[in-house]
Amino acid sequence: MKTRKLGTNGPDLTVIGFGAWAIGGPWVYGWGPVDDRESIAAIHAALDAGINWIDTAAAYGFGHSETIVGRALKGMRGKAFVATKGGLVPDGKGDVYRNSRPESIRTEIEESLLRLQTDHVDLYQIHWPDVGVPFEDSWETMVRLREEGKARFIGVSNYDVAALERCHAISPAQSLQPPYSMLTREVESEILPYCLKRGIGVLAYSPMQSGLLSGTFDKSRLAPDDWRHKFHWFQEPNLSAALEFVEDLRPMAAKYEATVGQLAIQWVLADPAVTCAIVGARRPRQIIETIRAADLLLSREDLDYIRHLMKQRFDAKD
Repeated sequence: MKTRKLGTNGPDLTVIGFGAWAIGGPWVYGWGPVDDRESIAAIHAALDAGINWIDTAAAYGFGHSETIVGRALKGMRGKAFVATKGGLVPDGKGDVYRNSRPESIRTEIEESLLRLQTDHVDLYQIHWPDVGVPFEDSWETMVRLREEGKARFIGVSNYDVAALERCHAISPAQSLQPPYSMLTREVESEILPYCLKRGIGVLAYSPMQSGLLSGTFDKSRLAPDDWRHKFHWFQEPNLSAALEFVEDLRPMAAKYEATVGQLAIQWVLADPAVTCAIVGARRPRQIIETIRAADLLLSREDLDYIRHLMKQRFDAKD
């Protein structure tokens, strides 16, 4: 599989990474029940197919996702670059809250290392900005963790340019993990150009908009506790508009002998600022199906036409 360098001096990562959010099982942002054996099989299928990195987080299933990743990689830790995240902690009432205090970050990474059955993570990221803690305090702690060997590289997730600048004044972030898809494009105006200029790797999450752009989405198949019921893209009138847009894309997908989901992933990868796309899976067949997106190459004309379709459907601004 094709690879791209993470940041200016980072490792070469496959353009598609295995996203372990959905294998966390039931929690406030869960995707319904999971079969841990199938989750492990999906991770192994991804590695066998050439994917060389996995993204997880302590918050996913309140640690369950990390535990499953650790079990899947037991005895084969060197086969995968492991990225995880901290700074989003349980509130004891079934929800999570942002906590990027230095002492919390240190506690969380130690707990993550135990669940992942490793002595270091390859990329440690702050999950969400915590405005109640000076960014400098949090980031200095991250730098210390890197110096101590707890993390090879450090990055952030869901940060804006102002927050990235405050980190940069101390030590550049290796990467940023933002949401990016045909339906979620807010990062295009400032964040992606900034990362490209600064040499910050971009690990785009939800390139298929949490399955909505897969081409096979059926809301009736969602589990009752699936978090997507509460997300605005899965509510009317947005849901119908998005599914109509999927139908608009089918002829182009057929032109490339691809699925709409593969087309959506490659569209994200076509942006020069994007290093890789994180693709979630709970079963082996899901990750195997989406991997072909790495080999697609959309023409400039077709990329422009997709933007035209977006503008028609959503009044998107270029």
